[in-house]
Amino acid sequence: MSLPTIRLGVNVDHVATIRQARGSDYPDPVLAALCAVEAGADGVTVHLREDRRHIQERDVRLLAQRLRKSDGNGDRWRVPLNLEMAVTDDMLALAEAVRPPRCCLVPEKREELTTEGGLDVAGNLERVRKAVQRLNAIDARTSLFIDPDADQLDATLETGAPAIEIHTGHYANASGDLAATMVEEIADFARQAAAAGLEVHAGHGLHFDNVGPIAAIPEIVELNIGHFLIAQSIFDGIGPTVQAMHAAMRNARGT
Repeated sequence: MSLPTIRLGVNVDHVATIRQARGSDYPDPVLAALCAVEAGADGVTVHLREDRRHIQERDVRLLAQRLRKSDGNGDRWRVPLNLEMAVTDDMLALAEAVRPPRCCLVPEKREELTTEGGLDVAGNLERVRKAVQRLNAIDARTSLFIDPDADQLDATLETGAPAIEIHTGHYANASGDLAATMVEEIADFARQAAAAGLEVHAGHGLHFDNVGPIAAIPEIVELNIGHFLIAQSIFDGIGPTVQAMHAAMRNARGT
């Protein structure tokens, strides 16, 4: 029995990181995103942080313009734009203005180098539920970035969000028996989430050497990967790197 095709969302945040280091107008994350799409990316992800350390509002708006196709039947998208965002009024207002087809609600601490864990949906249930309702109203398919924890899954189901993204950062930082145990935990959690009717995505810290066990989990239908792809692109270019990651994911599933 063949597994469903797994999608690759390419996060271009760290193209913007290089640009912001000099305050220049290059390299352009929008151009990087379009190159990734030409190479077969199934989606583009950007995380607009509250401190604007990399992606800027200009990037989000321009990406929406470049990826959206308008015709007589309304808007269509070359590939979905997935806007990662904190649960704040400012971010929700931007999403309502841009109307991306996908949004992912994530935790955010200004002092962290990168996202360190999943969103505490259980501890902020009403706030997250209201955010999901606002995003549902603009037809954005909302996912919640959570750790593989039963309490967070129960809370997610109460919000009405149709999808989750499992935080794989702890797995990515592990090795040996611990990494193998974490894969089993992620796989069990993915099965529970899918059985409950949620679409299951995963991401954070994935690269060529560790993506296989996660991509092989049948219930996971999308991986969102950024930092490694942009880093590897320095040596191989965006197109070949995206294609190589796609191949690694599909090989892991035997598709």
